[in-house]
Amino acid sequence: MKVAKFGGSSVASATQFRKVAHIINSDVERRIIVVSAPGKRFKDDIKITDILIQLAQAVMAGKTCDEIVQAVVKRYAEIAKELELPADEFLAELKNDLHWKMNEYRDNPSRLLDAIKASGEDHNARLMALYLQEIGLEASYVSPREAGIVVTDEPGNAQILPESYEKLYHLRNRRGVLVIPGFFGYSPEGNIVTFPRGGSDITGSIVAAGVKADVYENFTDVDSIYCVNPSIVENPRQLREITYREMRELSYSGFSVFHDEALEPVYKAGIPVCVKNTNNPAAPGTWIVAKRNHLDEPIAGIASDTGFCSINISKYLMNREIGFGRKLLQILEDEGISYEHAPSGIDNMSVILRANQLKEGKEQRILARIQAELKVDEVHIEHGLALIMVVGEGMERAVGMAAKATTALAQANINLEMINQGSSEVSMMFGVKEEAVVDAVRALYQAYFQEAVVGNEV
Repeated sequence: MKVAKFGGSSVASATQFRKVAHIINSDVERRIIVVSAPGKRFKDDIKITDILIQLAQAVMAGKTCDEIVQAVVKRYAEIAKELELPADEFLAELKNDLHWKMNEYRDNPSRLLDAIKASGEDHNARLMALYLQEIGLEASYVSPREAGIVVTDEPGNAQILPESYEKLYHLRNRRGVLVIPGFFGYSPEGNIVTFPRGGSDITGSIVAAGVKADVYENFTDVDSIYCVNPSIVENPRQLREITYREMRELSYSGFSVFHDEALEPVYKAGIPVCVKNTNNPAAPGTWIVAKRNHLDEPIAGIASDTGFCSINISKYLMNREIGFGRKLLQILEDEGISYEHAPSGIDNMSVILRANQLKEGKEQRILARIQAELKVDEVHIEHGLALIMVVGEGMERAVGMAAKATTALAQANINLEMINQGSSEVSMMFGVKEEAVVDAVRALYQAYFQEAVVGNEV
């Protein structure tokens, strides 16, 4: 059995619906399908989820919402019309559902946003099931509640509950193709709760683990996963295999292929993942597996992200002060701030965090508290940082990996703000100024991938 998840670009139009149907028809093992909400049809298009967020915000602001509701209905109507589906009943139910949620949750903003956002995937799954039935497949829509996707009651940040997996396993006994909406589940109290954005990948992974699938296929709009962002490096190398740990590190560090939480269920269940292209299903894609051969390619990929800052602290004899690090992190916890990295020396310590957390006077409060409570010699915040992550499980057995990176960056005249390597030796982190991140990534790509190709050819 295969579980196949189709992302927003894969279900954005009637043309894409037909491609999905062909993919399902081509393999009888694809019995469970997870779909996202319709994504962009062209560069300047708007995703259904973004329109639905606009709708929820309009309701919260007490504005008229008829025009936004009509835009949502129109998008689904266009797909249905081009597919020649008898969709009057479906479209009426869609409109009624949106109005019911708007009225039911009007005074509860977090519930409203979750319920409205989730309707994008929910109604797209209903429409996909309707289309598959129309072309002669035995297919049915299965709601997350019916499937058994039970989650914590944290609006916008649902976590799967363990009892879900036993319930999901019973889907194996159902006939035909099952179409399940991604992105949301139901709390034990019956509330609609969404996963973090990009959470349809999470749903697909959960369902695959629950039914004990042989393979989890994730269909997107690229032939494979690239070792670096193709908008930074032209025609980068395609990956044939990558491990769960490597993919998790890269996803967390800026790779947009997978939400960074999405691999956990299949990783724990030992289910291989294949990333494939809806527009070119014959391409072999990229396999995400437990182990791969690291001898030829110790580095799996390079990821980067911007929008970071660093709290830099200096205090003489810091290393002799018991509890210094705990007290510092307690200040951040009190302000509701999470951190990414915390490199340190004997008299200094830096805490790297996402700058968008320092709002509503938090930056000034944090600096004042650190100065007053920790009696430091100096503390300041450095903004405009980018983090670059070089990831590969083969690094721990390959000599000179860090030297290759620092040499490449030095030759590109890029100043390093910081370096950090995890104890697992799966990744190395480099901090640079945001304006230097593109040149830095290109320099690292050339050092790790292009020079390797030249070396192999020689």
